[in-house]
Amino acid sequence: MRWSPPARTGLTALLGTALALPAGPAPAPPGTYPVTPAALRAAGPPYAGWADAGRRFLRFDPRGDGLAVEVLGDLATADRIAVLVPGVGSTLRDFDRGLGGVPGRAPARQARDLYAALRAGHPGARVAVLAWLGYDPPDGVATAAGPAAARRGAPALRTLLRELAAPGVRITLVGHSYGALVAGLAARDVPAQVTDLVTLGGIGAGVDRADALPGVRVWAAEAATDWIRRVPELRLAGLGHGVRPGDPAFGARRLPVAGVAGHDGYLAPGGVTLAAVAAVVRDGALPSAADLTDSPRAGALPAGALPAGAVPAGAVPAGAVPAGAVPAGAVPASAVPAGAPATATGAGR
Repeated sequence: MRWSPPARTGLTALLGTALALPAGPAPAPPGTYPVTPAALRAAGPPYAGWADAGRRFLRFDPRGDGLAVEVLGDLATADRIAVLVPGVGSTLRDFDRGLGGVPGRAPARQARDLYAALRAGHPGARVAVLAWLGYDPPDGVATAAGPAAARRGAPALRTLLRELAAPGVRITLVGHSYGALVAGLAARDVPAQVTDLVTLGGIGAGVDRADALPGVRVWAAEAATDWIRRVPELRLAGLGHGVRPGDPAFGARRLPVAGVAGHDGYLAPGGVTLAAVAAVVRDGALPSAADLTDSPRAGALPAGALPAGAVPAGAVPAGAVPAGAVPAGAVPASAVPAGAPATATGAGR
């Protein structure tokens, strides 16, 4: 089933308690979508405050660890959609504050920051971001050692993607930690509108090479200080997740991680990784080298932020990059046209 853009506001019919409205500071008009505000208020604090703030949800279920799918932006008109998939320990209780009170792990916070980055410098962009806590993540390291939770969550994510896949729409999956595994499993069978998979500190993707997910560009960010790098890359008797997307052997396109500390800072406001993820969602590519001189908060990358090979051949016009702006090896020699200054070719839970 493929929905026209106006029909996507009826996603509630599929997801039960869901209601899709353009995001904004004001609550929905009284009586327009009475079910979701009533469900939020019935669940008590802090959820009643979510209804008062006019927040939009495709799904909300406070039972157990809880489920929630929040929408920022207007799904009825968006032609670029990002779906954020959180990892281990994520629950409804921590949807806003983050596991252990760590803001970088809060699905709602991540979605807000990515939505802001998508619109920075592009206020007219028709974008939407979904914070998808639509599955029950593992509670801890022991249960995260296997793929069972991801296998249970992937079909629900795939169903949502098929309903979002209207003509003219491009969808990017963004999975953090164990969420990368859920997204990778879902990406095995998705509509053509799902063009990109971004993994942030990903534990795995359900495959050992990016080219095992045909039709989807796979991107990976993995900071040098992320503890995920110490997880053994194996898959044996139902344990382990194989090669991490951040391992060069996986073959993913690399995202810049300059300034990212630990496992939870990939979508930090003003950071180069957030700017790069926003560019992938919006444009399907990293910012051009000419954008290196712009402000990171405007969606650009500072000098030295691009990993080796990130700029495709021919992307850098002669003289576009000031001398010394790009470190040795960051831009392949073939990327710079003949006659360009030699300094421009100097050389990712």
